[in-house]
Amino acid sequence: MSGSVNKVILIGNLGRDPEVRRMNSGEAVVSFSLATTESWRDKMSGERRDRTEWHNVVIFNENLGKIAEQYCKKGSKVYLEGQLQTREYQDRDGNQRRTTEVVLQRFRGELTLLDSRGGGRGDYGGDAMVEGGGNASFGRSSPMERSQDRPMDRNEDRMSDRRSSGPGRMADVIDDDIPF
Repeated sequence: MSGSVNKVILIGNLGRDPEVRRMNSGEAVVSFSLATTESWRDKMSGERRDRTEWHNVVIFNENLGKIAEQYCKKGSKVYLEGQLQTREYQDRDGNQRRTTEVVLQRFRGELTLLDSRGGGRGDYGGDAMVEGGGNASFGRSSPMERSQDRPMDRNEDRMSDRRSSGPGRMADVIDDDIPF
């Protein structure tokens, strides 16, 4: 095989709220820690054991960064795809350090919010998924677009919504129960 693959897929919970920093160019960089936990039953004692791994995640993709910044909080469950990257830096004491991070590049990567609506970790209207440089594809309207006096009902007639919604509002009525 002549090529190689550097792809990381993680499902876990945020260990801290996303932190947004700006590069000299003005572009946002979002970072947070993600905990993945492996559970098993000890064969000798029969008790439940857990091992948690912590991953530093850095997002350079503008769309993914906005989703993380607006909708992710400490404890939020997410699915993400990125690449491993190791970089060197000097700490405050002048010591040379190395760190390995899961990086979601500008045109690669995926971030999917897995918490259910009303799960207590921010109301973002359900699952959201953004890929690469793609658009946010919410199954329902975002909290800012949703009418305050009339929450959207999953069982209402979608065709009447499509006819009355006008151009540019199709994303608000797309059914999110599609099995793929």
